[in-house]
Amino acid sequence: MPSRGWPLLRLGFRPFYIAAAAFAALAVPLWVAAWFGQIALPIALAPMLWHGHEMLFGFAVAVIIGFLLTAGQAWTGLTTPRGPALGGLAALWLAARVAALTAPYAIYAALDMALLPLVAALLTRLLLRAGNHRNLPLALILLLLALANGAFHLAALGLTAFNPLMALHAGLALVVMVLCVMAGRVVPAFTQAATPGMVLPPPKLERWTMTLTALGLAGWVFAPTGLATAAVLGLAAALHLRRQWAWQPWLTRGRPILWILHAGYAWIAVGLGLLALAQLGLVSASAGLHALTVGATSGLIIGMITRTARGHTGRNLQAGKAETSAYALVMAAALLRSLLPIFGLQSLAMLAAALAWSSAFIIYLYVYTPWLLAARVDGRDG
Repeated sequence: MPSRGWPLLRLGFRPFYIAAAAFAALAVPLWVAAWFGQIALPIALAPMLWHGHEMLFGFAVAVIIGFLLTAGQAWTGLTTPRGPALGGLAALWLAARVAALTAPYAIYAALDMALLPLVAALLTRLLLRAGNHRNLPLALILLLLALANGAFHLAALGLTAFNPLMALHAGLALVVMVLCVMAGRVVPAFTQAATPGMVLPPPKLERWTMTLTALGLAGWVFAPTGLATAAVLGLAAALHLRRQWAWQPWLTRGRPILWILHAGYAWIAVGLGLLALAQLGLVSASAGLHALTVGATSGLIIGMITRTARGHTGRNLQAGKAETSAYALVMAAALLRSLLPIFGLQSLAMLAAALAWSSAFIIYLYVYTPWLLAARVDGRDG
């Protein structure tokens, strides 16, 4: 198909990957400066709630939307939003980020709550038209994310007695479930393509892994601290390790564009394990939370936004030195942010992790922005 339209608005990954990376590079330094008292953020929320919300519903959701609007076209053979329609979705995301710092809270909340239901409806319609029922659960998760986001804003506005922190935890649990589903499809497939002969895990292992992960995370969000939730989270962590062992991650050590996906996925087991220990009072819940956000979410995101951007701009699927540096920086940030505070080094952890994390996404912007703004090198549309 010949190219048509402004390259930036030809496919969902282009504007949303640039927006997410730029936001990642800016928002974390802002949050750290506010935490150390160097600046006062002009926001109606407590700074910690703003940070948690924007990392989930700003950064991570932007990448998820960009990925799904791109993958949806491949899954269905139907055209996903492009041109002015795609530009409108990206502008709505950006308007909410700006409104958080400049507008009355009600306007920020209204803008922020509009995007996820809209994308969920678009994706659902696309999948139903194509008869692609296999991917409908992802549209459902988008709707559940919209509900969690709505619960957060209603609580922040004082319209419900719901704890906004619980809404953020529910949002993180749903993002982790998206990562589990998508990683289960792409990580073994990519590894198998590069290393023929790999045997995929049995379906029963997949079902048990997903079920116990969902139950464990639900317990973490809604149930009181206790042994039952700790046990389920611990079992889920063990099943993720068993699942990943079947993917033979050691075969990818010479291919950074593959090992970053395995490294990011490994943090799911670490995060669930740390949450299990937190249920027993052995570590802070922050350790598990940041293992799942900085380690798993950001690790898988930096891997996917490099690989899919290379593939969809017609480039080879080989990470260069810049990407490999970005991968290493995200993994370093995860280690620093989730594990250093266990040893009482909270301030050092925040500073060093923020520097590493933001640097990784600055590298991404430097390398990939020119590619995402330009047409595919092979002349194809997309």
